[in-house]
Amino acid sequence: MCNRDSGQIFYEGLGFIYLEIINFVKSEAEVEDELDKVFFMLKNMSTLKTLPRIMKSAVFQRFFQLASYAKLTKEERTMYDISLKRKWDAEAVRMYQEGLEEQLGGLEKQLEEAKKAVVSAEARGEHKKAMETALKLTKIGLSVKQIAEATGLSIEEIEKLK
Repeated sequence: MCNRDSGQIFYEGLGFIYLEIINFVKSEAEVEDELDKVFFMLKNMSTLKTLPRIMKSAVFQRFFQLASYAKLTKEERTMYDISLKRKWDAEAVRMYQEGLEEQLGGLEKQLEEAKKAVVSAEARGEHKKAMETALKLTKIGLSVKQIAEATGLSIEEIEKLK
């Protein structure tokens, strides 16, 4: 029950329930709810070799992993920690390498686009230069056919210059 009095909250009726794990006597087959699972796990943790099938949820799996780690000797923990660190390092290197490969792929794509832009710009420049040359040659009085041969432009393009 909760009472409010001038901005303060008072809780009444809160109590504690104590359970002595030694008095929990249910077997794995008798476990019914989540609380029973917790008590079963706490009571039998020291004897469990594997996680019972009734406790396959992520919470119990993590709890079992932590308890298994806690059972290790100091040397075993050190070896486990080194192994775990190597695994994490390898994963970090793999992720970094994937990132670099992704960036490299993006850069290669940009380079190809830049090459295409340069080729296109060169072609436009060459065409513009040929048009300027054709204009000069028309002023000199050369025939359209001669100008087309000299510049590589089509006869239609040259005729538009006149």
